[in-house]
Amino acid sequence: MENYTVIARRWRPKKFEDLVGQESVVTALSNAITSGRIAHAYLFVGPRGTGKTSMARLFSMALNCEGGPRLDFDPESPRCQEIFQGRSMDVIEIDGASNNSVEQIRSLREECQYAPAESAYKVYILDEVHMLTTAAFNALLKTLEEPPSHVKFIFATTEIHKVPNTIVSRCQYFEFFPLETPVIEAQLKRIVDSEHLTAEPSALHIIAQLAEGGMRDAQSMLDQLLTFSEGALTEALVRSMYGLLDQQTLIQIAEAIEANQYDQILSGIETVIKSGCNAYRVLIDLETYFHEKLVKTSKNHKEAYAPYVYAKILEILRSGEEQLQRGLSVKSNFEAILFKAVECTKLASLETLLEAFNHLDDDVKKND
Repeated sequence: MENYTVIARRWRPKKFEDLVGQESVVTALSNAITSGRIAHAYLFVGPRGTGKTSMARLFSMALNCEGGPRLDFDPESPRCQEIFQGRSMDVIEIDGASNNSVEQIRSLREECQYAPAESAYKVYILDEVHMLTTAAFNALLKTLEEPPSHVKFIFATTEIHKVPNTIVSRCQYFEFFPLETPVIEAQLKRIVDSEHLTAEPSALHIIAQLAEGGMRDAQSMLDQLLTFSEGALTEALVRSMYGLLDQQTLIQIAEAIEANQYDQILSGIETVIKSGCNAYRVLIDLETYFHEKLVKTSKNHKEAYAPYVYAKILEILRSGEEQLQRGLSVKSNFEAILFKAVECTKLASLETLLEAFNHLDDDVKKND
């Protein structure tokens, strides 16, 4: 039996145009290759699964391909395959979490003095670079300031605030943003179609939302769900696997918040608990619902309340995320959070009364 290769690895980008959702980074680095303005150090910053390591490998392939640096490299060539698979002697990938000591960085400094074995450059890709110790960062500074001409550094991090400014200032900085849900959804559809599988559009949409901007997370979830599905991947299966509340009940809870219906909120929470749904996920879905309401009111669509009310509800729900995750009683904490959200709508009613009272007061003064 052949070993199974997961979707995230099978669909890892092999060309610049394959890296979806980070067009500005792709354009900038492509221009650097074509113009020959290649810096000695790059810093890729962004959440997990947004393409930082993939971009580092693609950039390394463009630098070290046969006849490079060039954009039109052949990803199937022996040298590019070595880089893509992490086997190249001239493209060294280092995990900052497990290679973070000053001794290891000093060893890297000595090693990078040697010329590349067969390529134009010796490229060091340091993932999770924020995990380096202070002493290790200090040991890296001199090499970053005056590196050998044949050496290029690519640093990747999810926590830029932990990287010293002395390091950041010596690198070209590129930010990888969370991918938008439609972008992830379209890529999942592309994968499903290419592999001759079947999935309901609503199922792919939910997976894209759950990924929260990370393409790799979305692909991993799709992989897992396809393992459990018999035939078509359905929305019902996705909701069941991840403990998601059905859309109808979610809307009922949201509308109960808007209508000050405490009994309906309690009933909805009871449904959430009894059905084994993930209360935290329900809270996130409610945030999405009220965010859409906020956007609609901001665009002059007629809704029950003014934009500031929906903004306040969102603030209450988001502030309750940690409380719901860390609290001992999920049910009572969930009730408290949603009841606080209801108070926002009462505030709107009070302000409406005050506004009416002020208008009445102005009329009285005019008559006097």
